[in-house]
Amino acid sequence: MWFKDVELESENIKLVPLTMEHADALVNATNDGELWKLWFTSVPSAKTINDYISTALEHKAKGLSLPFVVIDKASGEVIGSTRFCNADVVNQRVEIGYTWYRKSYQKTSCNTECKLLLLTHAFESLEAIAVEFRTNWHNHASRAAIARLGAKQDGVLRNHQKMPNGGCRDTVVFSIINTEWPSVKENLTFKLSMYN
Repeated sequence: MWFKDVELESENIKLVPLTMEHADALVNATNDGELWKLWFTSVPSAKTINDYISTALEHKAKGLSLPFVVIDKASGEVIGSTRFCNADVVNQRVEIGYTWYRKSYQKTSCNTECKLLLLTHAFESLEAIAVEFRTNWHNHASRAAIARLGAKQDGVLRNHQKMPNGGCRDTVVFSIINTEWPSVKENLTFKLSMYN
């Protein structure tokens, strides 16, 4: 198995392996901004949280993902979720996805800290050669946030996935490759210094 349970920690944020016991705390986090109402994301609601976690844990058991809850160290509260997913162990590629934070933590240092933790683990511990990010074409905020990390757009997968409403999702694919990691890391570290 490429993935092993690990806790990742920065100055303000801790990433802890997701368990079913986090269900209520995650629902509480999604209530801040009613995030499940965003049609172009897969943020869970009170009705879907058990399936959301069960699916994440099934993929984890198969070695395809490593899901986390995001915890604010100062308050101790769960503020969101993120995960390594769609692992390609043979080619040492992985995606960072299923990322969301409660509304009050968006546009803070939270996402930069989480991505720095995950990317450092991917490139320096897992020795990944590439880390992907994928988002819905219509999720302009996510696309901008991914680009700000230093990821480059690889392309758009047209009609990539069927949506619950009967339509199809166009998926925008970004990546960071291992040779870019040192400069991306330096840039993310610099961005975080600007919050202090």
